[in-house]
Amino acid sequence: MFKTGKRKFFSTQDFLAACFCVAYLSLFSFLPQYTVWNFLPKNLFEQFRRIANFYFLIIFLVQVIVDTPTSPVTSGLPLFFVITVTAIKQGYEDWLRHRADKEVNKSAVFVVENAKHVKKESEKIKVGDIIEVATDETFPCDLIFLSSSSDDGTCYVTTASLDGESNFKTHYAVRDTTVLCTSEAIDSLSATIECEQPQPDLYKSLGPENLLLKGAALKNTKKIYGVAVYTGMETKMALNYQGKSQKRSVVEKSINAFLIVYLCILLSKATVCTTMKYIWQSHSFNDEPWYNQKTKREKESFKVLRIFTDFLSFMVLFNFIIPVSMYVTVEMQKFLGSFFITWDKEMYDEDIKEGALVNTSDLNEELGQIEYVFTDKTGTLTENTMEFIECCVDGHKYKDSISEVDGFSCTDGPLKYEKAEKCREELFLRALCLCHTVQIKEEDTVDGLTMPLEGRSTYISSSPDEIALVKGAKKYGFTFLGHENDYLKIQNQKNETEMYQLLHVLNFDPVRRRMSVIVRTSTGKLLLFCKGADSSVFPRVQQDEIQQTKVHVERNALDGYRTLCVAFKELTQEEYDQIDRQLCEAKMALQDREERMAKVFDDTEDDMHLIGATAVEDRLQEHAAETIEALHAAGMKVWVLTGDKMETAKSTCYACRLFQTNTELLELTMKTVGEGERKEDRLHELLLEYHKKLMHEIPKSRGGMKRSWTIGQEYGLIIDGSTLSLILNPSQDSGSSNYKSIFLQVCLKCTAVLCCRMAPLQKAQIVRMVKSTKGSPITLSIGDGANDVSMILEAHVGIGKEGRQAARNSDYAVPKFKHLKKLLLAHGHLYYVRIAHLVQYFFYKNLCFILPQFLYQFFCGFSQQPLYDAAYLTMYNICFTSLPILAYSLLEQHIHIEALASDPKLYMRISDNAMLQWKPFLYWTFLGTFEGLVFFFGVYFLFQNSSLEDNGKVFGNWTFGTMIFTILVFTVTLKLALDTRFWTWMNHFVIWGSLAFYVFFSFFWGGIIWPFLKQQRMYFIFAHMLTSVSTWLAIILLIVISLFPEILLIVFKNVKRASHQVRDELLGRMVFFFNYKLLMSF
Repeated sequence: MFKTGKRKFFSTQDFLAACFCVAYLSLFSFLPQYTVWNFLPKNLFEQFRRIANFYFLIIFLVQVIVDTPTSPVTSGLPLFFVITVTAIKQGYEDWLRHRADKEVNKSAVFVVENAKHVKKESEKIKVGDIIEVATDETFPCDLIFLSSSSDDGTCYVTTASLDGESNFKTHYAVRDTTVLCTSEAIDSLSATIECEQPQPDLYKSLGPENLLLKGAALKNTKKIYGVAVYTGMETKMALNYQGKSQKRSVVEKSINAFLIVYLCILLSKATVCTTMKYIWQSHSFNDEPWYNQKTKREKESFKVLRIFTDFLSFMVLFNFIIPVSMYVTVEMQKFLGSFFITWDKEMYDEDIKEGALVNTSDLNEELGQIEYVFTDKTGTLTENTMEFIECCVDGHKYKDSISEVDGFSCTDGPLKYEKAEKCREELFLRALCLCHTVQIKEEDTVDGLTMPLEGRSTYISSSPDEIALVKGAKKYGFTFLGHENDYLKIQNQKNETEMYQLLHVLNFDPVRRRMSVIVRTSTGKLLLFCKGADSSVFPRVQQDEIQQTKVHVERNALDGYRTLCVAFKELTQEEYDQIDRQLCEAKMALQDREERMAKVFDDTEDDMHLIGATAVEDRLQEHAAETIEALHAAGMKVWVLTGDKMETAKSTCYACRLFQTNTELLELTMKTVGEGERKEDRLHELLLEYHKKLMHEIPKSRGGMKRSWTIGQEYGLIIDGSTLSLILNPSQDSGSSNYKSIFLQVCLKCTAVLCCRMAPLQKAQIVRMVKSTKGSPITLSIGDGANDVSMILEAHVGIGKEGRQAARNSDYAVPKFKHLKKLLLAHGHLYYVRIAHLVQYFFYKNLCFILPQFLYQFFCGFSQQPLYDAAYLTMYNICFTSLPILAYSLLEQHIHIEALASDPKLYMRISDNAMLQWKPFLYWTFLGTFEGLVFFFGVYFLFQNSSLEDNGKVFGNWTFGTMIFTILVFTVTLKLALDTRFWTWMNHFVIWGSLAFYVFFSFFWGGIIWPFLKQQRMYFIFAHMLTSVSTWLAIILLIVISLFPEILLIVFKNVKRASHQVRDELLGRMVFFFNYKLLMSF
């Protein structure tokens, strides 16, 4: 919880105030998770919160406390290895954070003290210190902006490190301190600052235009002075720090389900063996041996305790069926595998010099399971590089400039052929030149804002729309020249300079969807200019002025252009004084400031006069249409969620092929629903009508609702934000509580869905609604702006556009929308196949490992005698079989990556978690059971009645177990070799190297008398075993028998694939021959 209310501090140079500021001193070190002192206990606590680690800790403690058949080392060493590797990885990552923190904390900062610049380390900054920041430097803490080198008291910053936005943002100095531009003047400041308690929200601070956030960079301004208001852990950057995403992938859920199954198998085996032991010992001749010297009373005492300890001993004996090393292998696979995305040169964009970025590697395999894609439109599907196309003034269309004398009128189409009045044309162009937050950057100076008429300059703004409008006005003779103190300078068509005093800026926000400025002309006239979306401007202008402009707005929207309406009103001095007073009071309020500001804005931007509208083109991104087609072909449904108006969004959807020409569109908008008291009844009727239509015409596919659009007529749905509000929040007396259910069924039956006029919260609601449907489909959201963050966080996988605000909150970032195709169809496909094979393989090889141990108990009187040596038990998962599957899970390409990217239908083969369903799980379990039976009984029958040594002796217990273990290691490793389709030198090295290492280790382990071992039971066992020719033949024979089903399956698949190729080739020849004959007949 964050504190609410006020806090007060002083900015002055006297001693008492300085002492007061020490109370706020805070070392800026928030990123690291650990310290030297708490690393070990904290990391161990976090790791043992994982069920598998805690389970093996219990097993280890049982081995230490209870007299178990195996050494505690057999479970303790693998557990120690897993814990150590994970701790090293997390410790290294935290050390990097410590190092980065140290660099920041030790960076030099200039503080004004006694009219001098004192150099300090940033960690020593106190609340109340006055800081000087030069151009291109980052702000060391959250500052209240006091003054700048610019005469108008403004500065420009970029917040790329905070929210990803690289556009320039304008901030304004506190009005009373703007003139304090030198260190001597600023040192004389003695002030009391009252502000809110530290809050994490980057965009909802009291006085955001006066607050410079830590991490932002000063641009296009020589220097600024600011007073430290939040430092250390209280800065917004620190309060916004968050760790990795806690989203869980479908693979992780499958692993947990399989673990429960194998845990049940483990408990069953322990129960069976414990029961059979006491049944075995119920016969007197099978009771405890005579040398134990126990009386009958001693044997009967503590029987329940002995049964419990025997059960625990069998649990310890069979505990290796749970793969302890699987978790660390999966974690390493995800961590190392994520680099393939960042290294992919095809996902690097030369224009912006950016590549793909992985913010969390925990969801790599989820990229191969996407069913629904939710995408923003502006900046995601489109370039977000705006170009002024045309405009209209009082219903008259203007497109191309003709001359200064003739104005800039050029009409086309059946709209109107007359020009608007000259004064209205000029008023419209002045509105475009004045109603914005555009700044001018001179190329030949640092912060010069006065531009010669022929000077080289560039426009900078946080909104590309505003730049396009200012450039459009310039094309028609009105040029914005920049700021000079509190004035805006423009040049009219007669090359005359006009000065307007900028009194107030009513900034744009996504709720109002408009922005306004209040200016004073040179003659003293007070004007308010407003521009915004037609839905937000039309209700606030004279109604008789709307119709003539509305025709143009709708036509431009159908052409796919972004439209804005422009309005104005003249203010009296009394009206302005009232607005000025209300704005100042609202800005000074410490409670409910946003609500009070919104109320003033709402009252001010009313009863205006409509001047005209603009049309700006936002071009579709390269290959956006091909990407959407590929996603559809891969079985994914694509929804576009945008704040744009319906006509513009619909045109874009046709252009990017979300809607096809034969797609029948179903509309749920206020236009079709209507206004009035019956709108909810009409909405219900439409929903029922569409539901009946879709259910009647679209047959249900075998998988339920999934991918039903491939059959019959294709349908698309369009819904706007107002209608969605009615659906999600119906009135209490509407009696239509099932709106949401019917709407959801309609949506799921449509090929594609367009949601327009969406608020950010509504985007998240849409994603949440689809996520909660039956079957819990996997969702992906992709966007680029602040209004997309909510849906990105809500989806299973969130993707942001690299270099933009959404990238900060996403799981992955890509430069362009087109890169989503390869990310999902190629990388996502491969990641899923690799990790699914890894999971199944781990359970399979551990079942092969433990089944012979279980069967052995039936031949040793359930005495808990281990079949394998402790060294083999310890190193089986750590050394002998871990590296081959890790290399496989990183490098395997069962289908070439280029083929995956070019053939989207291959994606459907792995949909619905196909490789981790119960059917493949049972197949792998059957395979492990079959091979385990072959290992044990093959060697058992070979040993039963034959002498394998030249001298007539038979092998003993440890030779028996070693032979089974040898066959086991070679079989599971060769099984992986059979599964490998994409061989690299790394695969060869780890597969054959692991087998060679096993042989080397066995000779080494059995070839030395180890002084720390009480029993030398493995001495010379392995070498002695291999002296028998029968052993060699048995090993080869049993390996071939174990792998025979797998070999048969591979042969069958190859024959089937070859037959399909032959059939396709014959079919192609027949078609060619038929076409040839048909052509010859003509």
